[in-house]
Amino acid sequence: MNVTTNNDQTDLEINLMALPDVVSETLRLEGVKADEVSINFVDEETICALHGRFFNDPSFTDCISLPLNNNSSDYVLLGEIFVCPLAAVGYTMESGGDPYEEVLLYVIHGLLHLMGYDDIEDEESRKMRQAERRHLENLKSLKLSLSIYNS
Repeated sequence: MNVTTNNDQTDLEINLMALPDVVSETLRLEGVKADEVSINFVDEETICALHGRFFNDPSFTDCISLPLNNNSSDYVLLGEIFVCPLAAVGYTMESGGDPYEEVLLYVIHGLLHLMGYDDIEDEESRKMRQAERRHLENLKSLKLSLSIYNS
């Protein structure tokens, strides 16, 4: 599994080296095989520009997923995820919690979207929330949830 990572933000230090294990474990638990995925940590300006470009909505958001696999080859390019850690910092300042765990939740959320989960309709959203909790708990039990802290 090739996990390409990029960090173009300064709001929260992220240990990019931990992400391949996080991604591999999330895909394993879902029973999904993929050869490549890209995770990008971006600032507010970039996430707003991407949101506007791909969803015609330039408002601030926490995570954007862009599925790329066309299922026409043996090589499975799952897609790209864009995460804005500033959203996690803001959310946890208002609601409590750990910004790193929130970022991890955004990564899981993005991966689930790439694997076909959706959260538009109520029933789909319920399934997405259940899957997010299952993956977050699994990563915590394997001590992978703390691995994204930059140490």
